Amino acid sequence: MAKEKPPRYADPLYQTAHDEAFSKPLFANIETVLPPDVRTEEFALALEQIIEALGTDAVFTGNDLKDYVDPYEIPESGHERSVPSAAVCPSSVAEIQAFLKVVNEYKIPIWTFSRGKNLGYGGPAPGVPGCIVLDLHRMNKILEVNDKFGYAVVEPGVTFGDLYEYCAKNRLKVWPSTASLGWGSVIGNSLDRGLGFIPTGVHHENIAGMEVVLANGDVVRTGQYAMSNSPSAHITKLTFGPTIDGLFLQSNLGIVTKMGISLTPQPQAYMACAFDVPEFEHIEIIVDVFGELRRNGTLPYMVYVFYLAEWATMFGKHSDWWKGDGPIPDWRLKEMQAELDTGIWAVKFGLYGPTSIIQAQFDEVKKIVSKKCPTGRLRHTLFAAEDGNLLDATAVDPLYGGVRVGIPSMWNIPMVNYYNLREDSVGAHGAYSPIVPLDGSTVLEWAKTAKAISAEQGFDFLCDFFMHDRYAIFVTMLVFDKTSPEQRSGVDKVFHRLFEEGSKRGFAKYRAHLNHMDLNADLFDFNNHAYRRFVETLKASLDPNGILSPGKMGIWPERLKWLRKRNQDA
Repeated sequence: MAKEKPPRYADPLYQTAHDEAFSKPLFANIETVLPPDVRTEEFALALEQIIEALGTDAVFTGNDLKDYVDPYEIPESGHERSVPSAAVCPSSVAEIQAFLKVVNEYKIPIWTFSRGKNLGYGGPAPGVPGCIVLDLHRMNKILEVNDKFGYAVVEPGVTFGDLYEYCAKNRLKVWPSTASLGWGSVIGNSLDRGLGFIPTGVHHENIAGMEVVLANGDVVRTGQYAMSNSPSAHITKLTFGPTIDGLFLQSNLGIVTKMGISLTPQPQAYMACAFDVPEFEHIEIIVDVFGELRRNGTLPYMVYVFYLAEWATMFGKHSDWWKGDGPIPDWRLKEMQAELDTGIWAVKFGLYGPTSIIQAQFDEVKKIVSKKCPTGRLRHTLFAAEDGNLLDATAVDPLYGGVRVGIPSMWNIPMVNYYNLREDSVGAHGAYSPIVPLDGSTVLEWAKTAKAISAEQGFDFLCDFFMHDRYAIFVTMLVFDKTSPEQRSGVDKVFHRLFEEGSKRGFAKYRAHLNHMDLNADLFDFNNHAYRRFVETLKASLDPNGILSPGKMGIWPERLKWLRKRNQDA
């Protein structure tokens, strides 16, 4: 009989979405999988000791593990199913330390996550079948929010929704950034280099001071947070000696249990800006013009660009837009521009601050765009508080605000259902998301290539990208009906073709699915993979038993390196 589990989310919107995501697995039963190189009797003894230390309510096995598999798994990928042997949900650092003592004794590998909501990249599933997953969602305290200096200190279970609600309830003069979906962990998303949409939206660049539990249970703090009495613990990245914060991003060198992150000061005004163009080739102009505006400081914050077909997923399924076979043809996409009142490519960006300053910024953008992109359409809507007061995010029309003013939601979750045709269809997605230089001709050539590869398997080209000042994170969304073997196989082929072509051009993904971590890590090949050898040297010193998330981002402990070869052969 399944163990009764308390809700993972206080907000019913997120709990319902979680239940929906994990309620329709391809395989109903969770097969028993032992950790690698651990005997049955050893595993049983270890579980007894973990339960004694943390309590029965913190340990899950068997069919209670349904929340710990990849809800978007693709059996046709050739990889072994990523199933854990057990799950452990600690509520404190002391409980993590007690757990680590046991798994070190038995050399049981574990796989750590905060909320497990990086769906499309493996979610909460372990990279190595048989790991015990360490689920930190019960460590969900907001320890501090300082609206004078604009930062928060949170535990791993704090979601974007939690932090927003706390700041709104306490009328704090800050706007926390949020990722596209509000159910994710602030810490988990930041450590995986996730992105938001407001001035502090490059989350990993806004980390200041973290607490990390090492494999042996020791606790280290970074930056000024390493001082027990520093008033600057979360207002600067400066430290004394080497900066080590980056060692714990996308990392298996420690377990982050507290983190300071900068928040956007509540502005007097916000201007929602949009620009669109009618022809596919105009993406070259967008990238070059808006890239220059990013680099010269006219547009200091994130610029978000999306392709029409992806935008259409918000308003209907593929079958609503196109009744024929294969991807939506170009002539139909041209009709859809008029129907959706947008271009084939659309740009969205926000300006934040005093009205006079953002108006001057917009005037400069308008002058440049009118001269260099005359075929495009620039629009804007200003929202400003009266009498010089600060703007309430909820005063912004949701059509223009939402995630762009830091209000979390589940706004783009309908995208996963784009190819659902039957009542029992279940939407899913993956992604190929390389770092691409912010050069117009390079981005245009890559967009043409990715569109053609998607079309080879009958899929629409669904893409968006985040424009930083010198590069873009170019995301090709791989949406599919996970109940369809043809679509599962097709989307896997699309990914590998994109990866092959991207690798030829020197592109690497900025984050990767569990099944693709070794593939991506292999691209960093200078001096016989010196980078990987360096990090694995650190791994051997900090985690001699190789228990922390083995293989994460292609970093393996010595005793389990044979699994890398297995993954490369899959």
